[in-house]
Amino acid sequence: MKYRRFGKTELNISVFSLGLMRCCYSQSQLLSTVAKAFELGINHLELARGYGNSEAYLGRALKELNIPREKVIITTKLTPHEDKNTFSQWLDESLLNLQTDYIDCLAIHGINTPSHLDLIQKTDFLEILTKAKNEGKIKHFGFSSHGSLELIKEAILTDLFEFINIHYYYFFQRNYSVLELAKKLDLGVFIISPADKGGLLYKPSPKLEKLCKPFSPLLLTYRFLLCDRRISTLSLGASNPEELIYPLTVADRDEPLNKKEIDTFNHIENTLKQTLKTDHCSQCYQCLPCPENINIPEILRLRNLGVGLEMTEYAKYRYQMFENAGHWFWGRKGDKCTECGECLPKCPEKLNIPALLADSHDHFKGSARRRLWEN
Repeated sequence: MKYRRFGKTELNISVFSLGLMRCCYSQSQLLSTVAKAFELGINHLELARGYGNSEAYLGRALKELNIPREKVIITTKLTPHEDKNTFSQWLDESLLNLQTDYIDCLAIHGINTPSHLDLIQKTDFLEILTKAKNEGKIKHFGFSSHGSLELIKEAILTDLFEFINIHYYYFFQRNYSVLELAKKLDLGVFIISPADKGGLLYKPSPKLEKLCKPFSPLLLTYRFLLCDRRISTLSLGASNPEELIYPLTVADRDEPLNKKEIDTFNHIENTLKQTLKTDHCSQCYQCLPCPENINIPEILRLRNLGVGLEMTEYAKYRYQMFENAGHWFWGRKGDKCTECGECLPKCPEKLNIPALLADSHDHFKGSARRRLWEN
């Protein structure tokens, strides 16, 4: 295991972190997964008040495993709340559940809309965070976001935070400039769920698997992220101890991508464009805003992957969250397009966007999905 400085927090954090969202369905499941993580050198555990009983389970597990408090970095997340007393109560409950006197990193869970950021910048909200930090209940605070690129940058530029949890993967590079800004302001960067949100890469499509040979899609995405020194740590959302073992085969590999790896990424990109031809969306985002609040770029990104690389299961998994996950995954489905044509002159590639939205809906509509844990 290698470790990196977590931005201005100065914490020395393992390059892989254990996210507890998928292993917190029982005390025994979480305990065995946490035990294996520590055995493998992982020193950072990430969870949230909203993840079932995860905080209470972790508190008991750390006691049972007899892990010294100073040997573990704990990040928990609390959603923004307009009532500072409620937020203060939640924080105290988290400390009680975790059986600890302090939380290393408290993340504001989901600055996903401008109203969330406005709420956090209220004097009374900042007052409670500052008070908790002065009292030693919180060592550092940051935020997670599923929001727009512009909103994430705006939040970073408030200079309130020391770290950020974001989505950034080979198949979703929209937040590239966030990494640049985070580096400039010395924020720790935690990448959310690269194996799952990054493409369901633990069960890749046969076409993607073939394109990646002699590598696996999962190994390639870990290499793509670990060779970027602006990134501090990657989340492993393991549901059991066995799922921790494979990622650790690349935990000590943070050198630049080699020629064979670069050639493989180029091969994937060339195949994607050749398959989609004039239907390929380059993700310029110039088609927004949509009068029907359709997240056009994200739908066309999913179509790129679902049609171009036959990552159909992943495309369905994400597409079916539209209209079912609120601000965590904004936008309406493609069938809500009224063919108003407002997006057409904005597109530099002259894509027939209404037709592509309809086609995406036909391919991926399936059944409605929600987030694994509701907050």
